[in-house]
Amino acid sequence: MRIAIAGAGNAGRAIARELIENGHQVLLIDKNPKSLKMESVPSAEWLLADACEISSLDKAKLDTCQVMVAATGDDKVNLVASLLAKTEYGVPRVVARVNHPKNEWLFDSSWGVDVAVSTPRIIAALVEEAVSVGDIVRLFSLKAGEASLVELTLPDNSSCLGKSVEEISLPQDASLAAIIRDGHVITPADHDVFAAGDELIFVTTAEAEVSLKACFIKD
Repeated sequence: MRIAIAGAGNAGRAIARELIENGHQVLLIDKNPKSLKMESVPSAEWLLADACEISSLDKAKLDTCQVMVAATGDDKVNLVASLLAKTEYGVPRVVARVNHPKNEWLFDSSWGVDVAVSTPRIIAALVEEAVSVGDIVRLFSLKAGEASLVELTLPDNSSCLGKSVEEISLPQDASLAAIIRDGHVITPADHDVFAAGDELIFVTTAEAEVSLKACFIKD
């Protein structure tokens, strides 16, 4: 898969290295010559250009990319690059970095963003996930906020303890994706039985999220 990354700073280069290790073809774009540290990611393509200009994205052959990652330190640049990638080049998947939480509401489909990644929100979610038992914790928003990855750690008094996966009726638009137990990831099967301390990972809509907790925790 060919992936373009706007922003060759520390974040962009780190993303590029990870993607290349996973077998993808990566193009890094940055208008600052000092950011073009080609020796840091030698397997990547590099382009000295402004990701907010059509001429630059033409040079990048963005229409051949399956994913665009807007990873600069400027939210305005990330929004414009995302919009151009989606509307002018039809990039199927656009992921954008949110630097300032106050701007998070802008990063949606109207700006061409499929997935918005807010570092402060992710850190806050990880903190909540580490200390919360018996509460739904939103880890990550998917598809411009239409669905989310959420976590629920089962307390000792959970109503589902000893019951199997097939015995629990989940709300519509909620799916159990994984059970994390004793450091191991379990792909849920109908016969798997819930235990105290299980970390349950769900993909769910906001509407289903409201009633999801009631399936496992009774007031």
